Amino acid sequence: GYMSTQLLEMAANYLDAANVDLKAFDDKFYQTYCKARLEPVKENIKQMKAMGILVEITTLLIPGLNDDPDDIEAMAEFISNEVGRETPWHISRFHPCYKMTDRPSTPVSDLKRVYETGKSAGLKYVYIGNVPGKSWGNTFCHSCGELLIERYAYNIKNYMKEKSKCPVCDTIVYGVY
Repeated sequence: GYMSTQLLEMAANYLDAANVDLKAFDDKFYQTYCKARLEPVKENIKQMKAMGILVEITTLLIPGLNDDPDDIEAMAEFISNEVGRETPWHISRFHPCYKMTDRPSTPVSDLKRVYETGKSAGLKYVYIGNVPGKSWGNTFCHSCGELLIERYAYNIKNYMKEKSKCPVCDTIVYGVY
């Protein structure tokens, strides 16, 4: 998400979809850990949406760094109000490795809290990632609850046969198929 407006305009013709890392909702975090700024990422996300690019957002939840409840609520509200309630939000579990071994893995309870924050903000598709063996990565119809896409880790086990709508209630399902 951190790129110049000119680059985004050049790339837009070649993008049907983009998964953008929204690493935090705090500019100090972006400056310290990314050597970047938050505002251009937010503007690029909104611009992608305006250009007709399907946008998904991923946030790696790092204990003590980007998990402040107020920031998480503001992030969820931004996604819901500025990008759209149908925007998928992937909340990924952090595991210590490489240059950040001083932090513990994200507690599952924190992931669930952020998931609930996203749902409370009106987001229809909120996922919890990096926790294999759970149904949190599956896609359910936001209208009737029907299982549409079943995932295990990074694999798809079952998917909806009728693209772009729920086979039970005919609700339109956001995505590129």
